[in-house]
Amino acid sequence: MGRAKEIIVKVITSKIANAFIKKVHYSGKVVSNSNLHFGCFLDKQLHGVMSYGSPLDKNKVLPTVKDTGWNEMIELNRMAFDSYLPKYSESRCIAISIKLIKKNAPQIKWILSFSDGTQCGDGTIYRASGFKLIGIKENYNLCKLPNGDTIHKMTLESSPNVKRKELNNISYYDLTKGKYNFKKYVEKTKSIILRGYQLKYIYFIDKKMESNLTKPIIPFSEIDKIGAGMYKGEKITLKERKENKRD
Repeated sequence: MGRAKEIIVKVITSKIANAFIKKVHYSGKVVSNSNLHFGCFLDKQLHGVMSYGSPLDKNKVLPTVKDTGWNEMIELNRMAFDSYLPKYSESRCIAISIKLIKKNAPQIKWILSFSDGTQCGDGTIYRASGFKLIGIKENYNLCKLPNGDTIHKMTLESSPNVKRKELNNISYYDLTKGKYNFKKYVEKTKSIILRGYQLKYIYFIDKKMESNLTKPIIPFSEIDKIGAGMYKGEKITLKERKENKRD
């Protein structure tokens, strides 16, 4: 574990967290629903951020685990770590953040998170942190604009009335006449769909709630069977990673 044991994890403000995420995260974007931010400090400097919050559509998410109350789950919706942190830092920081949530927000029973195989990876950190895999699906919800920027369908749908530069200062809803129509947005902006996979992970703080899971737990080996394995944006199998000691 080495120097990873020296990392201090503590709650930070959204202002500090968002500034770091915009600088370090591959997307360069924050999640507007994030309201709990943990900073990861080494040598008295901030080198990592984990942001938790409500899912964009909680009504769709709650049935994942039966008998979950409205405030009994949370989503880990952004992680950003710079290269200064040593190996194993991410999984250690997640573990500490979960302990802090368990202590200070005991109503939280489980945590949900997604891994973007299109741009980043297939969830190596989640697997190392004890999360269970409950979903793998092809992802057609991310597009690349002509200027090289990327945007996710959910970004548009979470703020449909915001004026957008790429739409000549009209909103997503102005374009689609108040409907969710990602295809129309892609056509209008002359974007390219980035194809890949989205993987869904879950962690049970309250282990008794695991029996209420309404989706089957998927063996990690299924990632290779489907061809969904990625590492830092490059296609690679779990087997290859272990052989190359990159996992």
